[in-house]
Amino acid sequence: MGQVKDSLGRPIRDLRISVTDRCNFRCKYCMPAEIFGPRYSFLPKRQILTFEEITRLAKIFSFLGTLKLRITGGEPLLRRDLPLLVKMLCELGEYEDIALTTNGYLLSKYAKELFDSGLKRITVSLDSLKETTFKYMNGGVSSVQDVAKGIEAAIGAGLCVKINVVVQKGVNEDQIIPIAEYGNNLGINTRFIEFMDVGNHNKWIEEKVFSARNILKVLKSKFSLEAIGSNYRGEVAQRYRVNGSSWEIGLISSITKPFCQDCSRARVSADGHVFTCLFGTNGFDIRSHMRKGLDDDDLMGLISKIWAQRKDKYSEDRALLRDNLEKVEMHHIGG
Repeated sequence: MGQVKDSLGRPIRDLRISVTDRCNFRCKYCMPAEIFGPRYSFLPKRQILTFEEITRLAKIFSFLGTLKLRITGGEPLLRRDLPLLVKMLCELGEYEDIALTTNGYLLSKYAKELFDSGLKRITVSLDSLKETTFKYMNGGVSSVQDVAKGIEAAIGAGLCVKINVVVQKGVNEDQIIPIAEYGNNLGINTRFIEFMDVGNHNKWIEEKVFSARNILKVLKSKFSLEAIGSNYRGEVAQRYRVNGSSWEIGLISSITKPFCQDCSRARVSADGHVFTCLFGTNGFDIRSHMRKGLDDDDLMGLISKIWAQRKDKYSEDRALLRDNLEKVEMHHIGG
């Protein structure tokens, strides 16, 4: 069918598939314990896409021009036999880049197996190197040492590692320099992300946002940085390189400088719903069509129609919309 575009000419360049809605953290800002406690009802196995269904969808999206594939969660490493899925996706041979996002808690256990299955790149969420702050933000489940071991294991296995840091004013802005130095010492590119109003329970207010501009100001107090041009339309990070080095820092400013006009990301939840925006509501049920026997051509046509009708620009309209929407939870569709 060829590349499909929405009404603003945005293609589906980047596909993010969630393989589970479960997480081994109770993150204060994504899965607070008072909401997602031990009795919270996660998706039963029969409702979650099988590896074969995920692989089929990935192949169909590639026919529509998608170039990058990200495996997400919840926490994807909680999905049983995940390396097998990675192998199935890599064997498609259709994507220029396949990566996985993880909180790193189980990474030391699976890093080599993931690499041996064909994975080349991984992104680890690490919001603080200070143990008290780290535990405050993740619900006290893990430790900095657990994640650091995972990062070291991933590097040792041959994976290209990137660190993601969500910065919140009054909580972890003092960790910007320590985490940047940690990334620099290991040669790991590091991205700092403005605190966003994802989901419905993270008690987001604008006053808690530590802006990308202020993050950059902090970084420039330590590092000599030069701006790098974007690689493609829709690249969300403003990229900087330390002078005389290949090490990069990225800034993602979806609050203070929305990039909706160039967003080219589609997301598929663990239960097979297509979301055309991180801040979407109900999504579009693809799983039921797949299980009713819809063939590949018809599925491709359905996904094309969903994307072509897309008009998402939540970040640009945040002030008007945020109090009126019941948004999808972050653990359900990943980042």
